[in-house]
Amino acid sequence: MLQQQDALRDDVTVARVVFNEITESSIKTALQAPREIDADLVHAYLARRALDYLIGFNVSPLLWRKLPGCQSAGRVQSAALALICDREKEIDEFKAQEYWSIDVQFQKNDSNSAKNTSIASHLTHFDSKKLSQLSISSSTEAKDIEEKINMSKFEVTGSKTSKSRRNPPMPYITSTLQQDAANKLNFAASHTMKVAQKLYEGVQLSDGKSTGLITYMRTDGLHLSDEATKDIQSFIVEKYGQDFAAKSKRKYFKKVKNAQEAHEAIRPTDIRRLPSMLAAVLDEESLKLYTLIWCRTTACQMEPAVIEHIQCDIGNANQSIVFRSTCSRVEFKGFQAAYEDQETFRDRNIEDEENHRSETYEVLNSLKCGQPLCVTEVELDQHSTQHPPRYSEGSLVKKLEELGIGRPSTYATTIKVLKDRNYITVKSRTLYPEFRGRMVSAFLSHYFSEVTDYSFTADMETELDNVSAGLTEWKGLLKDYWTRFSKYCECAGSVHIHQVEKMLEKTFGNFLFASLRDGNKTCPSCGEGTLVFKVSRFGAGYFIGCDQHPKCKYIAKTLYGEDDEEITPENQKNNVQEPKLLGLNPGSNEKVLLKCGPYGHYVQLGEDRKGHLPKRASAKQIKNADSITLEDALELLKYPLTLGNHPDDDQPVVLKLANVGYTIRHRRTIASVPKNLKPNDVTLEKALELLKGDDVRRCGRPKRKAVVKEAV
Repeated sequence: MLQQQDALRDDVTVARVVFNEITESSIKTALQAPREIDADLVHAYLARRALDYLIGFNVSPLLWRKLPGCQSAGRVQSAALALICDREKEIDEFKAQEYWSIDVQFQKNDSNSAKNTSIASHLTHFDSKKLSQLSISSSTEAKDIEEKINMSKFEVTGSKTSKSRRNPPMPYITSTLQQDAANKLNFAASHTMKVAQKLYEGVQLSDGKSTGLITYMRTDGLHLSDEATKDIQSFIVEKYGQDFAAKSKRKYFKKVKNAQEAHEAIRPTDIRRLPSMLAAVLDEESLKLYTLIWCRTTACQMEPAVIEHIQCDIGNANQSIVFRSTCSRVEFKGFQAAYEDQETFRDRNIEDEENHRSETYEVLNSLKCGQPLCVTEVELDQHSTQHPPRYSEGSLVKKLEELGIGRPSTYATTIKVLKDRNYITVKSRTLYPEFRGRMVSAFLSHYFSEVTDYSFTADMETELDNVSAGLTEWKGLLKDYWTRFSKYCECAGSVHIHQVEKMLEKTFGNFLFASLRDGNKTCPSCGEGTLVFKVSRFGAGYFIGCDQHPKCKYIAKTLYGEDDEEITPENQKNNVQEPKLLGLNPGSNEKVLLKCGPYGHYVQLGEDRKGHLPKRASAKQIKNADSITLEDALELLKYPLTLGNHPDDDQPVVLKLANVGYTIRHRRTIASVPKNLKPNDVTLEKALELLKGDDVRRCGRPKRKAVVKEAV
C-alpha cells in the first residue's frame, strides 16, 4: 500500500518480523530472521474486511428501517445469534417425558464383619429385558418393581475389571482458553482476553526486569516450539520424576476447522516460573488465569493417567432382575499430578471424594461370584427428560469453532456486541436471547437465509483461507459474493414493514398471544378490530395493539428493552397501557387524560379527533405517574404561558415547562427559572430580569443578514 502511494523510497526495504512472546531472547531472534510480506495474507485480510463491510453496512440500515431499535447485523455475529435463537426454539418446542429410576443399596450377609459398607447399584434389567432410560414411565410401574425386588433374594452374578488410559489435554488455543476460563473461573470471553493481554504484555518482576508471562494469546495453532517442549519435559522430570514425563515429545496437530496455525499454542514463556512465584506481582484474576495456562502446558507433556474400572452385576436366582454397581480409581496419576500440585491450590473435598472412591473400589473388588447380598434400601426417583441446554459463553465458542464460523480471536468481540446490542442477556452464566434478538434472527433467516446459514459462513472461511494460500483471487471472490448478496438486499429493501410485522407475528404468535384468554384476538376496546403485533416507529420497542389504528389506539401489551419477557396472567394487568381518565376540565368540560407514549407519561386535554391536535404536556417531572391528580394535570397543561411582550421588540416572553424545570424564552434566548422560585411567582418583570442575567443560553440558528453587493 505504501508503495502504491509512493510513500517509500527505492532504497528502503520493508520486511516483517514475527515473534510469539514478548521476551528479550524471542524479539532478538525475530529481528535476526525477518521475512518478506506475504501478499496473499494481505489479500485475505482485505477480502475478510471487505466482506464484513458489505454485509454489515448493507444489512444494518435495512434493520433500522424494518425493525426500529435493532442496531446491527454482521457476518459472524448473525450466525452466532442464530445458534442461540435456534436453541431457544428447540427449547420452546420441547415436550418433557416422565421416567423413573430405581437404585438399591446392598450389604454383605457377613455377621463377622465389623464394618458392612453399603454397595450402591442401579437397575439395568427387569423381567429379563434390558431397561432404557424411559422404560419405567410411571410411579405405578416403579412401585410394582419395588415389590418384586423386596420379595427376591440377590447374589453377585459377575464381576469384571479393566484399565483405561486417559490422555493429557492439548495445550490451549484461544477458543479452548475461553471455554476453560468460563467453566472454571466464571470469566466472560472478553474478560479472559483482557486478562490474557495483560499476561502477554508482562509485568515487572521482583528482580526489576519486565517480561511477558505467556505467549501470544490469539492463536489456533496447537504446536509448541522444540525449545519449549524440551524445557517442559526437563522440568517435569525434576519436579515429578522420570515416570511422569512423556517418553517422547508430544506433538499436537490441528483439530480446528480452517486453523491457520500462524502462532504456537498459548503457554508460559518460562515453565519454571511457578504460579506461587508470581503471587506478589499479579492480581487475583491474572494469577488464576496464569495458573490455568501453567497447569495445562505442564500436563500436555506428561504421561497418560491409568484408571482402573470395576463392574459388578447383582441378580436374583433366575437373573430376571439385575443391578449393576461400578466404580473406578486412579492407578497412576500421570498428567493429573500437575493439577493436584500445591501450585494449583488443590481442594480438600476432592481428596475426600477420592478416598471414598478407593474404599468403594476395594469393597466391590472383594465380592465373589455367588456371594449373597441383602437389600437394605430401595430408592425410587422420579425424573423428567431435560430440554437441550442453553449455550454458555464457553459452549457457544466451542460450537462456533466446531462449525468453522469466524476466527477464535473474534469470538469474544462477537459475544460482547450481541450483549451490547441487547440481543442476548447473561443470567447465571447462561446466554438467553432477548425478544429483540429473536426478531433480528427471524428477519435475517427469512430475508437473508444465506447470511445466517452456518455452512455459508464456514465455507466463506474456507474461501478466505484459499485466498491466503494463493489459490483464489480475492477480488473475484468479492465480486461473486456481491452478485448474490445484492439480490437479497434489493428483495428485503422492497418489503413493507407491515409484511415484516406479519412474518414476526406468525413466527412468534404462541409467545406474543400466550396471555389472551382462549386465544381471542378481538380488541376489547372497540370490539371491531383484531389484536396484531406492531413495531414501534420510535425504536422504543414492540407492542400488541388494535389493527383499527388510528381509529382505535388500544394497546394490550408492550415489550421494551429488558422487559422482553413472556407476559403471564399475573403481570398482564400491568402491561395494559389504556389512557387513564383523570377528570373533566372545569372551563371546557373536556376530558383530561393520562397517557403513556414512547418518551414516557404525559397528560392530554381532550380526546384524539381527526383534524384536531389536542394540547399535551409531559409528566416527566412527576416521578410516580400513578399519583398524578386532575389538579396536577391542569397545572401542567397551563404551560407554555405567555407572560407578555418584550418592551424592546414587542415579541412574546413565554414561561415553558422543560425536562429540567421551568424556563423563560424570548426569541432565541432561554433563561432557567431558579428552583427556589415558584412558577406562579414569575411575572413579566421578573422574566425580563432573568433574561438579562448570566444564566442564559441561545438556541436555534440565527438568520443570515442579506448581503448587499456594492456596485463596481
